[in-house]
Amino acid sequence: MTDHRPPHATLPATAHAPALELPAIGQGTWYMGEGLVPRSDEVRALQQGLELGLTLIDTAEMYADGGAEEVVGEALVGRRDQAFLVSKVYPWNAGRDSAMAACERSLKRLGTDHLDLYLLHWPGSIPLEETLETFERLREQGKIRRYGVSNFDVDELETLNALPDGSECAVNQVLYHLGSRGIEYALRPLMQRLGMPLMAYCPLAQAGQLRQDLFGHPVVREVADELGITPAQLLLAWTIRPLNGRRDVIAIPKAVQPQHVEQNAAALQVDLSDEALARLDEAFPAPGRKVPLDIV
Repeated sequence: MTDHRPPHATLPATAHAPALELPAIGQGTWYMGEGLVPRSDEVRALQQGLELGLTLIDTAEMYADGGAEEVVGEALVGRRDQAFLVSKVYPWNAGRDSAMAACERSLKRLGTDHLDLYLLHWPGSIPLEETLETFERLREQGKIRRYGVSNFDVDELETLNALPDGSECAVNQVLYHLGSRGIEYALRPLMQRLGMPLMAYCPLAQAGQLRQDLFGHPVVREVADELGITPAQLLLAWTIRPLNGRRDVIAIPKAVQPQHVEQNAAALQVDLSDEALARLDEAFPAPGRKVPLDIV
């Protein structure tokens, strides 16, 4: 039987939570809460995304020093049960007591009593064992449902997986887009072996060491025009494409303008042919060796 649902990724079951399917495109909030656009526009955009099925919302205590979490909290008033809510803790706040306090501050700003997923924002100096133990305490208290990491490369992820409770890590969130494919050489294969989904930030190449104008690239424009879609939709569809026969990516673009939110949601319906993928591969080949993790 053909599966006509929009593309999704599955968070695997853990010792304490069942497997969960999530739409392959969610909503990012980096730069929200900084006054760059009216706050009401940011709130409306997140609510519009929820209505269009972009139910995962990703934020962090780092974004606008908690301001993005406040925007998300306002957007979720009366709608908390519609969202899968993700936030991230600074590495220096990931200790035994500091992570408990940081999580409480995030919950207060978000106006909720729990996070669906809590991530360590990047590797730091606090021992991973201590962070995992604290994440487990937060889970036991009902403050978080799952936990994971962000910006972990191969070595860090292997170290994490070898620890007690390391196998409970739900996701690794890293920068990934058509112009930055370094993770495909070693990191993404490792994650697939571990059964760990990938959360892709900056899927539209907005930032990172390899930032470039993919929207204006002739091959991107040609393929998008032939499919009758925007370059942004093409980039999102490429990011969430199956690899090795598996769909295990959730892209988290940020959008504020209503038409951009609509286009992001519509990208879930884009089906890229083998021919289109081959042309993009030729223009943006995957690396043939290990390269440093692209980060923001």
